[in-house]
Amino acid sequence: MRRTVFNEDHEAFRETLRAFIEAEVVPVYDEWFAAGQAPRDFYYKLGELGIFGINVPEEFGGAGMDSHKFEAVLYEETARAGVQFGGSGVHVLLALPYIKMLATDEQKKRYLPKFVTGEEMWAIAMTEPGTGSDLAGMKSTAKLSEDGTHYVLNGAKTFITGGVHADRVIVCARTSAPTAEDRRHGISLFAVDTKSEGYSVGRKLDKLGLKTSDTAELAFVDVKVPVEDLLGEENKGFYYLGHNLASERWGIAFGAYAQAKAAVRFAKQYVQERTVFGKPVAHFQNTKFELAACQAEVDAAEAVADRATEALDAGELTPAEAASAKLFCTEVAHRVIDRCLQLHGGYGYMNEYPIARLYADNRVNRIYGGTSEIMKTIIAKDMGL
Repeated sequence: MRRTVFNEDHEAFRETLRAFIEAEVVPVYDEWFAAGQAPRDFYYKLGELGIFGINVPEEFGGAGMDSHKFEAVLYEETARAGVQFGGSGVHVLLALPYIKMLATDEQKKRYLPKFVTGEEMWAIAMTEPGTGSDLAGMKSTAKLSEDGTHYVLNGAKTFITGGVHADRVIVCARTSAPTAEDRRHGISLFAVDTKSEGYSVGRKLDKLGLKTSDTAELAFVDVKVPVEDLLGEENKGFYYLGHNLASERWGIAFGAYAQAKAAVRFAKQYVQERTVFGKPVAHFQNTKFELAACQAEVDAAEAVADRATEALDAGELTPAEAASAKLFCTEVAHRVIDRCLQLHGGYGYMNEYPIARLYADNRVNRIYGGTSEIMKTIIAKDMGL
């Protein structure tokens, strides 16, 4: 079956990106892995390559595209090479939609040119140590000063991807108390400058996977946030967060499919080269059957991921459809990557092999952006159950 989701422009971008990864990332990736993060100057290279500006309007230095298909190519090519681009995924996939949707013209003029070049890297801070998926239960507060010039931000956040290198962070905080009718009311979003007094980065968290993606704890002690850095309207933050969940979950779904596809590629190459009992591992029937079954699952995940991509670009991807795509693709990736690691034998457990890193990287896909259990709840509700 011929794929129709990509055109010549996407394939030209793929060639450029593949060459960039081979030249700039693969030779130093082991160093990033050991350090637990990509170096800050790498993001300037991504800016020069145009990665950050694809979906940014031309007037702010971007390419003016309105499509997620270039991001999809990026997911496929990084997975194919067995690498990650540090915490930059949050910069584009999560932060940019909020800037485009909520920022005023004045804010866009301040934020987007530096966003495109990588001069200002962005992250988003929602999760708190005691709340997890219950965003309505967040305790961080932002109180308007008496003179009305700034908010005073206090609180803490955790699991913040890109939090170590971030220059600006979209922080979710309470600007008023929840009401009896709606506990989600009262949350606002702020584009916080990380150089502000009272803003601090705590531990760089030691994760099971995604080792090159810097993830941190953040703390705010009387941080002054100018009113000019409020994103959107006060107290409506929770509803803004819900608006972008479909695109976030699409990204996780497509990334998981791309990882599963890469796993089959790694396993196929390994079993053709590895010899046991005098024969290549690929010679044995069990190997053929396992890889054939994995390929069939990847084909199905590709169809789901592509369909979701088309729907997202058309502005038609519903929350339930995004949840379904995320649930299916992440569960497929879990099964496929596990089976492909098994075909590597003991070597599959060694971090020098990309399948081992892929196994660890993939595990979080069924947790962040909403757990698989949350996805099932959304789908069931849409079914009228």
